[in-house]
Amino acid sequence: KKKAAEKGAAEGGEAVAGDPDPAPEGDEDKDQEDQEEKEEKGPDSEAAKKKKKKKKKGKGEGEATEAAEAAEAEAQSFEPPAREKEKDEKVNGVKEVKEAKDEEDEEEDQNEANEEAGAKKKKKRRGKKKGGGGTVSGLDGIANYGISDEDFDAWCQKTLEATQNEAHKMSSQDLQKPPREFWGYQYSGSLRPAFVTKQLRMPEGTRLPDYASEADGSSACERVGVKEVPVLEGAELETMRMACKLGREVLDIAARFMRAGVTGDEIDRVVYQACVDRKIYPSPLNYYRFPKALCVSANEVICHGIPDCRALEEGDIVNLDISIFYEGFHSDLNETFFIGDCDEDSQRLVRTAYSALFAAAEMIRPGTFYRDLGGAIQSEASKNGCAVVTTYCGHGVGKLFHGPPKVPHYRKNKAVGIMKPGHVFTVEPMINLGGNGGDRTWPDNWTAVTRDGKRSAQFEHTFLVTETGLEVLTARPGTDPTRMPAWNPVMFQR
Repeated sequence: KKKAAEKGAAEGGEAVAGDPDPAPEGDEDKDQEDQEEKEEKGPDSEAAKKKKKKKKKGKGEGEATEAAEAAEAEAQSFEPPAREKEKDEKVNGVKEVKEAKDEEDEEEDQNEANEEAGAKKKKKRRGKKKGGGGTVSGLDGIANYGISDEDFDAWCQKTLEATQNEAHKMSSQDLQKPPREFWGYQYSGSLRPAFVTKQLRMPEGTRLPDYASEADGSSACERVGVKEVPVLEGAELETMRMACKLGREVLDIAARFMRAGVTGDEIDRVVYQACVDRKIYPSPLNYYRFPKALCVSANEVICHGIPDCRALEEGDIVNLDISIFYEGFHSDLNETFFIGDCDEDSQRLVRTAYSALFAAAEMIRPGTFYRDLGGAIQSEASKNGCAVVTTYCGHGVGKLFHGPPKVPHYRKNKAVGIMKPGHVFTVEPMINLGGNGGDRTWPDNWTAVTRDGKRSAQFEHTFLVTETGLEVLTARPGTDPTRMPAWNPVMFQR
């Protein structure tokens, strides 16, 4: 995203921004019946029966060997979470066939009642595994898209191994040293920068935006200075919807991975791999020379935080800002998350930022002036003892990463334009704790922080104006796309 410092110097105006099962009942009666049957049939029959059981045992060992070989081969493969679900279904299918055969063998050793009970237990266990270890919806937490926690963790571990960089050879002390440009800098808050690793490059064959290979990361398309808000419909609108769906998936993957102890650099590598797996480009990468695949903004960072080797801590609030480029279209969204237990002021701040975006979204429909959203946002902030950052604003998004319209987040702004069906844009209010909405930029020329060192929070969606209202193109899975869900802190707890 453009830094406001360039703050309109080129264009002018606002910047854009898881016990073993008990033994079956009736085993003692069954043993007595088997002994009586031995005495009636004699030793020959007993020997034949043992031979038969031995044969079955050998067959079972053969199947176990084949299953072990298949599992070993699977462990050596590296596939993204989106494909793990298909693999789980195939493995579960093999297991179900094996369990069915085991149940047929047990028919000779168990009565009908015990056989039925055992089948129910197995069915329950299989169902638990297929459930993915969590929710598919985004209403009560981070959506997992049907991928189990074990499979997701395994994918993340493989990703970090595959994208290992120079940081793993450095000492903890060296990783926490501030870059040279920060020597002597007077910070406004308690957060400190850490070591930033080298920029990752996308694999050959990835479709790139025009700025991806530019030395200065400038976008020729944006320099043209488009004035009219594009109207998306037909095939272009469907492509935009898919771009937003993919962006949502990437954000949910990053949020699911994030927790106390992980670093911004590790989150960046997870986002990078998620984009590679989906054959999409992370829009921030090299945009005006931004060095990473997403923005990670903690505590007093308002926006554009560069992912570094600082580990997230209990009590932090962290914003993840995700933008991706798919088939010629960008999508943009972000959310702020609680890392463990956070204080009351942080809870109030994050709730206010969400409520501000919610209030603005309630106004989106044909005929609304873009300038009117700012009043609703600032009113929500003021009544909760917070302030709006005026330096950055929402923007049009699609073929351009940042284009018209401009959507300021404060009252009495001079934004031009009226909403029409087909318009696609972001609203992304940045809210500071307390009455100071001022910002300053770190010496890395990107990280925007609060002037007084107090915390800041932000939420962002990409919206489509429809004939009757709006569509939240970047909505959480399982929510109503025609409006944002009511505030629920569980959605943002990590």
